[in-house]
This record gives sequence, C-alpha cells and structure tokens, in this order.
Amino acid sequence: MMKSTTTSTLFSERLKHYDKREKWSKMGKIVPFLFTSFALITVLFSFFLLFSPIPFKVTSKQGLTSVQNLHELQGNFPKTDHFEVENCDLFTGHWIPELKGSVYTNSSCTTIPDSKNCFKHGRQDVDFVNWRWKPENCELPMFDSMAFMEMVRGKKMAFIGDSVARNHIESLLCLLSQEEIPLEIYKDTEDRFKKWYFPNHDFTLMILWTKFLIVGEERMVNGTGTSAFDLQLDKVENSWADFLPELDYAIISDGHWFFRVMYLHQGNSLTGCVYCNEPNITKHDISFAVRMAFRTAFDHINACKNCNGLVTLVRTFAPAHFENGFWNTGGYCNRTSPLSKEELDLGVFEWEMRNIQVEEMERAREIGKKQGKKFGVVDVTRAMLMRPDGHPGSHWGNKWMKGYNDCVHWCMPGPVDHWSHFLMAVMRKELGIFS
Repeated sequence: MMKSTTTSTLFSERLKHYDKREKWSKMGKIVPFLFTSFALITVLFSFFLLFSPIPFKVTSKQGLTSVQNLHELQGNFPKTDHFEVENCDLFTGHWIPELKGSVYTNSSCTTIPDSKNCFKHGRQDVDFVNWRWKPENCELPMFDSMAFMEMVRGKKMAFIGDSVARNHIESLLCLLSQEEIPLEIYKDTEDRFKKWYFPNHDFTLMILWTKFLIVGEERMVNGTGTSAFDLQLDKVENSWADFLPELDYAIISDGHWFFRVMYLHQGNSLTGCVYCNEPNITKHDISFAVRMAFRTAFDHINACKNCNGLVTLVRTFAPAHFENGFWNTGGYCNRTSPLSKEELDLGVFEWEMRNIQVEEMERAREIGKKQGKKFGVVDVTRAMLMRPDGHPGSHWGNKWMKGYNDCVHWCMPGPVDHWSHFLMAVMRKELGIFS
C-alpha cells in the first residue's frame, strides 16, 4: 500500500510545525528543574525499593475479575492528569499528529465490513489514521481493551440506532479483538440485528437497528417504497425497546433517516409533516421530529420498571461531509487531512442536531435521577465535524451503486475508532473509575 506523496508531505510539515511549537513552549519550563528533579527522583526511588514491602504489585489478567479489581489497581498508581477527566471537557479540542496510527489494521481485524475497508478498495493516502484528539485542557485516555473488558465483565451492552451506530460497534469489535475474539451468536436475515458473546469475560454486545427510534412505516405505492414515512411520535419501536430490561448499557444514536418526507402522528391524529407541500397540514422542520423521537425514547427508558441500573449514553450526531452535491447528485468527500479549529463551522445543521440530542438527554437525566436511571453523553459531533477525511468516499466497494460516494459512514481503521476512546472515558466517569 503506497502513500500519497502530497498527503504525506503535508502531514510531515504539520507534524514538524506542531512538534516544534510544543517542544519550544515546554523547554523553557523544564530545563531549570531537570538536574535537581533527576537527583531527587533517584533518591526517592532508591528509598522506595529499599523499604517498601511490595514495591510493585503485579496483577495478572486472570486476577482481574470485576470492576472492583480496577479500583484496586487504581490504588497502585499515582493519579495523573491522564485520568483526571471528571472536570475536563473532553469534547472541545483539536486533532494533533499521532505517528502510532491505529492499534489494528484492515488485515489484523478480520471483522471489518467490506464497505468500511477503504484500503482494500483502493484508498492510497494513509495519513488520515495518524491523528488523535486532544482536548484543550487535558488528555483523552486512549482506549484500553483489557480495562474495558473488566468494566463490562458480566454485562450486556447494546448499540441502538442506524447504520452509523453499526459502524461504531464494528470499530469497537476491532478494538476489543486485541483482548478477546468474540463469538457471533445471532444474526438476522437482513444483518441488522446481531449479537456477540465474549466468553472469557461473560460480556454480551449487540446492535439493535432502528431508523427513527420511534415507530416509522414507509409509504408504499404498488409495492414500491416512496421514501416517505409515517412516524408515530409517541410510540417507540419495540424492536429495540423490548431488549431494555436485560441491558446494563444502552448506547443510543440516530439522525440520518430524518432527512426525508415524514408525516407525523400522535395517537390516531396526523399532527404535521416534514418536507411535504400538502395543504392543511402543519409544517415542521427536521429538528422537531428529531427532538420528539429522542424525547419519546428517553421517556420510555425512564418509565421502564424493569430497567434498574441501566446506563443510557447518547452518542451525538456524526456529520456527513458531502461536497459539491448530495449523495445522489455527485457529492464527494476526497479530503485527506482534518480541519483546524479555525476552519470549524458550528453554524451547520449537524450542530443543531447535536444540541437537540444533548438537551433531551439532560431533560431525561433530571427525570431519571428520581428513578435511579443514569444518562450521559458521548459527544463526538465537534470532533467529527473536523474529519471530512475519514469517510470511504469512492472506496467502499459499491457494487450496487456505482458512481455514488459514501460520505456518511467511516473508514476502518480511522477517526471512528475515537468514538470508543470517548465512550470508555465517559463510562469510567459514570462508574467513578480513574476520575
């Protein structure tokens, strides 16, 4: 696999610029203390070795059998800024060069879906995997597959949403494969509902596919879909909601299916529509439908009597990056590096989608406190608005849709892997581990 000369040169130049800026900004602070600090550390370390009864406590993988073990491990290490994320905004930052790249490749992870295997389908530039997210005032802990598996030992986790939610779980599977290869124990005929089991950790992971979270039926004409949907704003889709009582974690996301004609119903009444031009029907924008869908989903979770201990995390909207057209009008996404903070535009509708999801999560969290329900947010929107380079584009093996570009889903490996970095950091905070 050959690197693009232009892209690699650009990456190298940006890396040199970043390294030079970082090194010289820190050297002035560090040099005066180097010699005295080294001497002090040497004395303290010698004293520690001589007088500590167990200077280093080694814990085997087999010895880690619960989240409690992680708390025990925590006591063996000094606290560092690396894990002190409780009061830090992990989601406001920028992308910086990271030469280590991904922990897996399109060869080492055998479960990468063909449509996300961008290198297999001819993508030549590789520098888009050589970036990491840097929050403004702290560090985002990198994903630790062993620690994650201990956090979820004996648990069940479901990703609930559309094909972008599936993209996330596919990335997570590749990251977890560094620790354990799961068994695929269920798959429906349409490949929309799947379940994996990690026997060494008694952990079950599943994808529960839904277009809108709420009930939505496509209008048909002579047996052919019209791409117009009837949405029941006050009723969740049972295909995912029925699983809630058996879950410990529900990772909810959605949004991309709302960009179409929708007729909105409450009870037996048609109350409005989106993108329709029919008379005597109240017109709404997409944001109204999205808000009502998430509100209904969260209200259902809070009303669930058999969902004690359930932690619901909202993964915020992940933007598409079509340029010079839409998916069906020649739009493409062929950038090869992230946007800078200065290039970021928070005036786009994708940011409004994110705000709606966060607002509804906050509303649900306040209600849920009274019932012992926990809600949190995995806020990827800002970071992913800056990654137009992370999509398959034309490199997705599109056998059935020749000529169309995929600027919605994400290459693997790629920036989508950072969603699990965010996820683990949020879970640690919710569980009170390393925070």
